[in-house]
This record gives sequence, C-alpha cells and structure tokens, in this order.
Amino acid sequence: MGMHVCNGAVLMCSFGVAPSSLVVLPINMVTTSNMPAANIMDNKPMLNILPFGMCTSLANPTVAAATAAAMGVLTPMPCIPVTPAPWAPGSPTVMLSNMPALNNTSKLMCTWGGVISVTVPGQFTEQIP
Repeated sequence: MGMHVCNGAVLMCSFGVAPSSLVVLPINMVTTSNMPAANIMDNKPMLNILPFGMCTSLANPTVAAATAAAMGVLTPMPCIPVTPAPWAPGSPTVMLSNMPALNNTSKLMCTWGGVISVTVPGQFTEQIP
C-alpha cells in the first residue's frame, strides 16, 4: 500500500536538477496528518507543481535553443513545468472531492518528457491502496 500524499510532499522530475515541493490548497476540506490531502487533480503548474531548478530535456524549446546556440553542448535552462494531465493512477478506492486520492506511487507526466514522482509523501502515518 502507498502513502497518502499531502501538502509539503517532495517531488522529483526525471529531467529536473533539484527537488520541488507539492503545494496542496485546502479546497478539498480533507487532511492527513493535519496537512491538506492531495488528489489526482493537484497537478497545476506553478500552483501545485513548482519548478525543479533547471530543465535538461531537449524537448523543452528553451533547452533546445540554448543547446543549439552552444554548438550542441547540453545547456540546461530554468524549469517551467507543463503538466496538462492528472496524476496517474492515484487511488481509485479512496475519493477526495470525487477524484481519486493521490498516493506516493503515482506519476505525473510533463509535456517536455519528464516523469514527476513523489520521493517523500509529506506524512508517514496514513496508507491508502
């Protein structure tokens, strides 16, 4: 069983160079370990998903342009996450605001090819399937 993810969880992107934090607003009116609990729709860039330092994905146009200007030497550029789809798969048996709750085994895809995963769920007392 996975851990229930909440505000303050630590995230990592496969193309990012630094970890980031998940921001969960208290709109779901549900807490876990006295922190707002997350569901799969907590995927909004720059609101829920903060930047991961620098981006190293050549699918990111700014990285591709900087790399081309540097004669092909990979040149990381500031990360701006683009996450249009919800977290997957979530926990289909635990619902928060009519959406599956977010557990630490779920992944979030960035348009630039990165896979965002939960490294620390923010709490360690509540497990969900």
